[in-house]
Amino acid sequence: MTSTAYTPPFSRNDPSPLAQWFWTVDRALLSAALVLMSLGVALSFASSPAAILADESITDPFHYSWRMIVWASAGGGIMLTVSLFSPRGVRRLAVLGLLGAIVVMAALPFIGDEVKGAARWVNLGPFSLQPSEFVKPCLIIFAAWMFAEGQKGQGVPGVSIAFGFWALVVGLLLIQPDIGQTLLITTTFMCVFFMAGVPLKWMAVLAAAAAGGVVSLYFMFGHMRDRLSRFTNPETTDTHQIDRASDAIRAGGLFGRGVGEGVMKRHVPDLHTDFIYSVAAEEFGLVLSLTIISLYAFIVIRGMRRAMKLNDPFEQTAAAGLFILIGLQACINCAVNLNLIPTKGMTLPFISYGGSSMLAMGLTMGLALALTRRRPGAYEPGASLSRPRRRILP
Repeated sequence: MTSTAYTPPFSRNDPSPLAQWFWTVDRALLSAALVLMSLGVALSFASSPAAILADESITDPFHYSWRMIVWASAGGGIMLTVSLFSPRGVRRLAVLGLLGAIVVMAALPFIGDEVKGAARWVNLGPFSLQPSEFVKPCLIIFAAWMFAEGQKGQGVPGVSIAFGFWALVVGLLLIQPDIGQTLLITTTFMCVFFMAGVPLKWMAVLAAAAAGGVVSLYFMFGHMRDRLSRFTNPETTDTHQIDRASDAIRAGGLFGRGVGEGVMKRHVPDLHTDFIYSVAAEEFGLVLSLTIISLYAFIVIRGMRRAMKLNDPFEQTAAAGLFILIGLQACINCAVNLNLIPTKGMTLPFISYGGSSMLAMGLTMGLALALTRRRPGAYEPGASLSRPRRRILP
């Protein structure tokens, strides 16, 4: 028998842009994201037949599966295309995306479709766009850029500009209202601010302000109080959604019921979007559940390690912020499915059904891959994770 060695598709001496991309992009991170997208498509075939029962106008049992293939293909294409960008191209795309998303979000009270009491989507015929999904990575990159500019001491009020845009985005989210996205964006924004070198005393002040903001939101929004009440007093309120999801996860056991054999999933509302994790757990068991969590952990840990070794302050904080964003959203979705936190209505990155979510996650990962590519001078020789912190405030 003869063994055939792996032959790379490009030579290291090939000067073409694709060849340079292939040898500089983190192929392990790229592969992990593509595996998660593939799992999302596979799980859509398990969830679609049960999901269409809630809509009598749909007759094709795999309606959501075919659409998921389209969204995953488009999201993968965006990820690969954006990963070709230079850091300057990343900044330009983020600024344009941020401004565009803000304009659309500001128009949502007038042109948006209201679903379950929230106007978060713009109807574009066969596709509904949720601009808040795209504003997240763009705001994080813009904030990292402004923090880096503020460090240069050239009179640019980077911190003030970044916080001004964060406040604008949060205000537009609260108008919709979308508390989950507000908390996710704020947490990630504060992480980026911390990594940019803010003193700990400022972080303590910001943490206290954030706690006060959460308390204010509790009294301002009735649906937030209702969700917290259902979580803290499940015996006195209707917890049908999370109860059915918990039943599905328990029914899966170690190896699951088998492909297409899930029974409890038929009673889980939004099983193909917010609760796709419970479908995976019932049909494929704890093994696949831990595999999915491990893939997210791999993306975050490896991505953070690469980000923290970058020389440029902007590239370092922007890339780290994007990986934190992916990890936090995955943690929130899994925690909701496991009934560890109140329901948030947040998708599982790369896996949940949804055009806006899949396209935005493709954009987020593409931006992170672009920033962490190996370019001349991008990484310190023998760089380690223990680097002196930079200060951006006196």
